[in-house]
Amino acid sequence: MRANPHLFPVRIYWEDTDGSGIVYHASYLRFAERARTEVLRAAGFEQWSMLEQTGIAFAVRHCVIDFRRSARLDDQLVVETAVTAIGGASLEMLQAIRRNGDDIVTLLLKLACITRDGRAARMPPRLREVFNAIKGQTASHAAE
Repeated sequence: MRANPHLFPVRIYWEDTDGSGIVYHASYLRFAERARTEVLRAAGFEQWSMLEQTGIAFAVRHCVIDFRRSARLDDQLVVETAVTAIGGASLEMLQAIRRNGDDIVTLLLKLACITRDGRAARMPPRLREVFNAIKGQTASHAAE
């Protein structure tokens, strides 16, 4: 994986909006989840096979969302994902959902590495390498 933030494009459809064509607030969580999944996929880890092979998965433990602007029907957005901290059994990620370079929504997440039964687990070395490759590489203003 290259040492820069992962970018994931999102087009806004009716299903993502409220009745007025403005993106429904919970839709941003779906976009962010898809982007995190694609970070793993780009590094050669599909979530189901990762769970099958390593017995671990990631669960969101904490999420702070800042809604800065509204996105609307047919907008083209980009979700930028970067790792900001790596613990023994956890990750912190910063995600910025943007339209034409402007932040629409920013998310600061803490993810826990867990076993199938929900207990904390050490992160496998190969996953740690993947996350180190994108750690701190973001142009987001979300931390401000």
